[in-house]
Amino acid sequence: MEISTDKKIALKKILHWYANDKDHQQFLTLGGYAGTGKTTLIAILRKVLSSQNPKLKVAFAAFTGKAAQVLQTYLQSHELLRKGDSVGTIHSLIYSVIENEHHEIVGWKRKESLKADLIVIDEASMVDQKIWQDLLSYTVPILAVGDHGQLPPVTGQFNLMEKPEITLTEIHRQLVDNPIIKVSVMARKNGLIPVANYGGGVRKLSKNDPESQEIIDSYLQSYNPETLVLCGYNNTRIRLNNYLRTILGFESTEPQAGDRVICLRNKPQHGLFNGMIGTLQSIRSHDEYFYEVTIVLDDRATPFEGLVVKKQFGAASTLNFSRESRALTLKAELFDFAYALTVHKAQGSQATRVILFEERFKQMSDLDWRRWLYTGVTRAQEELIILGE
Repeated sequence: MEISTDKKIALKKILHWYANDKDHQQFLTLGGYAGTGKTTLIAILRKVLSSQNPKLKVAFAAFTGKAAQVLQTYLQSHELLRKGDSVGTIHSLIYSVIENEHHEIVGWKRKESLKADLIVIDEASMVDQKIWQDLLSYTVPILAVGDHGQLPPVTGQFNLMEKPEITLTEIHRQLVDNPIIKVSVMARKNGLIPVANYGGGVRKLSKNDPESQEIIDSYLQSYNPETLVLCGYNNTRIRLNNYLRTILGFESTEPQAGDRVICLRNKPQHGLFNGMIGTLQSIRSHDEYFYEVTIVLDDRATPFEGLVVKKQFGAASTLNFSRESRALTLKAELFDFAYALTVHKAQGSQATRVILFEERFKQMSDLDWRRWLYTGVTRAQEELIILGE
């Protein structure tokens, strides 16, 4: 595994922290932009630690199941996972199910202890304050690794990766010419991606060019599960969700079995977190306010079964705890369609193809805009189509 100068410095600092400082400094944050080799550094760290202490147990965890799978595949391909190591979502690491006498899941609870000498969190920029406090409660040393160029978590003001103690900025030489990495640097530094074809399925179209609408429509017409459609405004998201559901053959505006949906609110006791995406396996009307659903979630082994609020589907904003909504939001969960997402809601997601509609709020600072654009661009793994000025 190739290691750059900044990785060597970062590795030295991490090893020093773990050997000397972890007892009075429980966690260390490592930030790195897209393409700087955060996963490579995690793998090198595991190799060094195992050579120092073969019995050391590391719990690797990521916010999303897909990210956890990528990390596990990488570590396994380099034969770096050791006996006692684990790789999975943060949720599966620290929460366990509560079952009734019929072996039905009735809730989730935080585990009392973890069998790990070190926790390594990938995608730490996604971690909100509640999950972070739960992680810290185990008093196990934590290395939090994330992209400090991204937007903060969707809930609250907490931002674990706002000022990481160690940073990686040197882009891996094999990725310097990658068009997605190129435009991500433009977004992060300037907040401006010029209209152009960058090659490799990466292009930006002008929304002022009449042909652009036809091109974008052709991409939307070929929508599949490996496509992520992103925007800024909720009104745009609603229109796109309605259009994409029509393309996919859904005739009703109401949610149906097979619909892709997203969780809009944390409910740890039910094993649900803001931004979780899944597929409706079954749905029926419970009464005028609720659906009774089974949702197979991408980032959880067990489906969610329970009530969801009807009026949340297609709503312009997430229902709050106002007097008229309180009874609904306390009794049932909040889900909406997930074919098109705002960039804020898509922070933990990635897809082979991303279609990004540039939409900037008037109150956005230049820094917030750069983070928004960078976060949207870096959701793409292979193809990226941007429509904007």
